[in-house]
Amino acid sequence: MPPPDMREWQFEAIGTGWQIDTANPLDPETKGAVTACIEGFDAVWSRFRSDSVVSQIADRGGAWVFGDESRALLDLYVELHALSDGAVTPLVGRTLADLGYGAGYSLTEVADPAPVQSWESFDWTYPDFVAHEPVLLDVGAAGKGCLVDLVGAVLTGHDVPRWSIDASGDLLHRGDDPLRVALEHPHDAGRAIGVVELADGMALCASASNRRAWGDGLHHVLDGRTGRPTRDIVATWVVADSCLLADGLATALFLVDPGRLMSRFDHEFVRMHADGRVEWSPRLPGEVFA
Repeated sequence: MPPPDMREWQFEAIGTGWQIDTANPLDPETKGAVTACIEGFDAVWSRFRSDSVVSQIADRGGAWVFGDESRALLDLYVELHALSDGAVTPLVGRTLADLGYGAGYSLTEVADPAPVQSWESFDWTYPDFVAHEPVLLDVGAAGKGCLVDLVGAVLTGHDVPRWSIDASGDLLHRGDDPLRVALEHPHDAGRAIGVVELADGMALCASASNRRAWGDGLHHVLDGRTGRPTRDIVATWVVADSCLLADGLATALFLVDPGRLMSRFDHEFVRMHADGRVEWSPRLPGEVFA
């Protein structure tokens, strides 16, 4: 919960709920800048709107020049794809749509879902993205975290001194007082399996297979090697110094051994298996309950 002296701004964007807590109410100019930032990101990366850049690439492929935010976002995907032996990939868009999680939200799997598109179907060297064939990108594994970082930069640029952003489970905190956050049990929203404290400038992202789930065992976290939803891990939480990194690693922990990720990225984590076992990193800024 935010400190009692904070002011809440709640709104819907990119298909989910947001809350920004600040010491003073945000002025219209700052709110307008936040809204423009979110709209600009959505206009490029959303696979749920027909006019987005991602949808245009899905229609015809070809060469495109992406904006500044693409560098960190797609470079992280390149690293996670290599560390996961192909399990983490932004090329799961068509497969997710065929499984029922597409622009029309059919939530019905087609008889023969498209396989995950090949990594060789595109080339990426910032700022140039070249799709050798039509590809449907899905940056859901890290995109919301990237956007939270961008919104945080807008607030800082408008001289907002302390703030917390909660984009439906992607949190970024700026302020001297730590933010205490409960880790929601994936099978019981009324329970917590632990708690962490976010210091100034830290992010916490969570992912769970019961979020955006439909059908028989269908959910939004796919293994890029098989094109099927993951099974063993049911929830993850990551603390890092950016929401982009925390978001990407929260997804990667469904698919990659934690030690492999810890050796490459500075972060702390918790993850829960389907059988109820819980793992966490030794320097987690909080506790996991017995």
